[in-house]
Amino acid sequence: MFKFFRKNKKEPKNFKEILNYFNNLEKNLEELSEELKSLKEESKFSIKKVGLVRFNPFKEIGGDQSFSVALLNNNNSGVVITSLYTREGNRVYGKPIENSSSNYLLSAEEKQAIEIAKKDEKSFKRKFNHPTTDSGGFGAH
Repeated sequence: MFKFFRKNKKEPKNFKEILNYFNNLEKNLEELSEELKSLKEESKFSIKKVGLVRFNPFKEIGGDQSFSVALLNNNNSGVVITSLYTREGNRVYGKPIENSSSNYLLSAEEKQAIEIAKKDEKSFKRKFNHPTTDSGGFGAH
């Protein structure tokens, strides 16, 4: 009956041993609860929300090869990264985000990426955290 909970194969012989097993289980459960609490606290600072905006900075030529991506935690803090693609090269900018804003001037596309991230957390998880039949799930759409 108690083999599932124990490492050795010895069966309990009396009520005292059974109580000892339950006390050990209670202790282990408390330790696991503390670890879970700690993991939950740490996960608040993980990236939970992502917003992506593709755009063309030069309306008369080219396509939507530039982008802004916002990577935010539960407190809407993180970073926004913008890549501006031109024929001559590519420029990448990163700006820190705290509570949905930055000390640096944000472009319209960066603001839009932040708003998408704040609103679209569940949609992002559905789109990108499922098995896909193509070669990665982040294809151009």
